[in-house]
Amino acid sequence: MAEAVKPAPTPRGRGAKSNRTGRFEANQREAFDDGWGEEEEPKQLKTELQAMKSRTIIARNQSPDVGFDRSINPYRGCSHGCIYCYARPAHAYLGLSPGLDFESKIFFKPHAGELLEKELAKPSYKPATIHIGGDTDPYQPDEKQLRVTRQVIEVLERYSHPFTIITKSALVLRDLDIYSRLAERKLARVAISITTLDRHLARSMEPRAATPGKRIEAVRRLTEAGVPVTVMFAPAIPGLNDHEVEGVLEAAAKAGARGAGYVALRLPREIAQLFEEWLETDHPDRARRVMSLVRQIRQGETYKATWGERMVGDGPVAEVLRQRFHLAVKKFGLDQPWTPLDASQFTPPRLGGSGQMDLFG
Repeated sequence: MAEAVKPAPTPRGRGAKSNRTGRFEANQREAFDDGWGEEEEPKQLKTELQAMKSRTIIARNQSPDVGFDRSINPYRGCSHGCIYCYARPAHAYLGLSPGLDFESKIFFKPHAGELLEKELAKPSYKPATIHIGGDTDPYQPDEKQLRVTRQVIEVLERYSHPFTIITKSALVLRDLDIYSRLAERKLARVAISITTLDRHLARSMEPRAATPGKRIEAVRRLTEAGVPVTVMFAPAIPGLNDHEVEGVLEAAAKAGARGAGYVALRLPREIAQLFEEWLETDHPDRARRVMSLVRQIRQGETYKATWGERMVGDGPVAEVLRQRFHLAVKKFGLDQPWTPLDASQFTPPRLGGSGQMDLFG
């Protein structure tokens, strides 16, 4: 059953323009215009933090579209508020909206370090590179106080376990001490997501993420410290930011990045309506064209989940983007081979005893 409600003013500093009901809710809420023409003053929307009770922290996947089979996500939800975030639909499983709830109701794992130690200590555990931040950003604003991600990488360093991490936050530089030590031992790589060099566009679609300039500076400082960095142009949005692919890759290369990747815009489930709503509000002059191009790379749909295509799209528009990206990668020297991360250094934790068993190890 749909419930008609008067639309609330969009909170300042947030990406989503509404709090559309999740797909599992029995009652749907739909905004309507009451005809009075009076608009309330937008209000600040406070971020609510909630600790999660988790038994495990390493998630497994068998997807051929990603370069890892295990990952860690210290947070569910993300206050960066990126309107395009493909993790938004997961909030519906919590009975929350993938809209404003996703970026204001954040769940974190307070005992992440302890959970990770327990999993690494299992006799059956086989080491391989762990990816951190595959769903939501591990360095979103509240990490500054919560330090959940810091816990995780401290444990990985303690037991010499290789990992990669992706972020669009300059807060990654807080942990430069760990990254520089691990990079020297071939145990860590960092990816920085840079979607645009236009501060106004970034403020609109990624309202609480670091500015493009700060992300470029993060690339520079990481590489100066000896940390291998790749830049991710993700998502590439046809008709909105795709014209910047060469500019972003050139700026990243000048800052020291050694590799690059891209992902075409993905709009699964509730994100499609949220994204269209945002376009109509923030970029009405381009809204129809952008959505037309999005459908052209997704066989007439807003999203296709086919393996091998879901990350890059299909059709002539997607092919032009692919060619431009690869030409730019070659032109700016972002096709350098990576030295594989070294899982052979891993030393499993020994938990649950006084340490006397080490005499018989």
